[in-house]
Amino acid sequence: MAMSTGEGKTEVTSYSDWMSQLAPELHDTPLYKLAIPGSHDSMSYDLDINSAIIEPDRLKSFSPILYIREIVRTAATTQDVTITQQLDAGVRYFDLRIARKTNDPEPNKFYFYHGLCTRTDVETVLRDINDWAEKHPKEILILALSHFKDFDNNIEELHQKLIESIKTVFGAKLCNKVSTQDPFPTLKSCWEKGKNVIVSYDYSANQEPELWPRITYYYGNSMDPATVESKLESDLHMRGPNAQDFFACGLNLTLPEDFWVFRYIFFDNPTNVLQRSLPRMLQWLKQQYSQTPYMNIVASDFVTRDDFVSTVVQLNGPTPKCVEA
Repeated sequence: MAMSTGEGKTEVTSYSDWMSQLAPELHDTPLYKLAIPGSHDSMSYDLDINSAIIEPDRLKSFSPILYIREIVRTAATTQDVTITQQLDAGVRYFDLRIARKTNDPEPNKFYFYHGLCTRTDVETVLRDINDWAEKHPKEILILALSHFKDFDNNIEELHQKLIESIKTVFGAKLCNKVSTQDPFPTLKSCWEKGKNVIVSYDYSANQEPELWPRITYYYGNSMDPATVESKLESDLHMRGPNAQDFFACGLNLTLPEDFWVFRYIFFDNPTNVLQRSLPRMLQWLKQQYSQTPYMNIVASDFVTRDDFVSTVVQLNGPTPKCVEA
């Protein structure tokens, strides 16, 4: 990792290998007890202007109108750097929502979506992630696949095809889900087994040993930061410190599903609202952690801004020391 020094202090300037830099006493800590930076709607930087509108439902009928698709793409773009750049920045959890494109000439291809489908297909992105994981064997990646839009026809066949693709791409890197008899994975146990990819698959009918069940994602379901903070505080309090599984705390804001969505799409760009809210949300996160010092995955929009990654990583303790390659 790169570093700069001044007055005897070390400043982290790259988090591409932050897990391997954590204090040794954290190497045996279950992964659900580590604070892990994540990205919300991780592939939204890649939305395809030629895709039909998938959400919100109120705008689906306007899909033929290019101007409306452009507005949806602007509103739905919650990440502005590629998946590889997110990995390099230190993000280790990815919110990956899967869909099939309407009237796709290749019906067995899968894409990501947020408002619109992505240009890049799922397998291509998974291979990019696998290539990165191969170069960073001590960084544990958590991929949360969910939603599966337009899987209504041949649903079991489509899920099986996607699962086989996941297993083929990642192979021996996949960390199997734990049973009641298994100890929860730690950094050390993953390193010893040479496994550094965990795939959460939110479809209970297709839970195979290589796949983990859905990871609970707490979010405020509001465009108001104060409402989001209050909802997250309530959820974290209800969860308590003794649960023993992964969970994600979403700092992201959420567009309304009623007619108020048009206010943000046409008058108050949601991207600007999101950017204005992140510094406040990070301050809330630090205060929350000082009061109830447990946190697992923390997900956000625009993950390379406002010291999001470093703020989350430092919840694990002192800033990890850097070692130059």
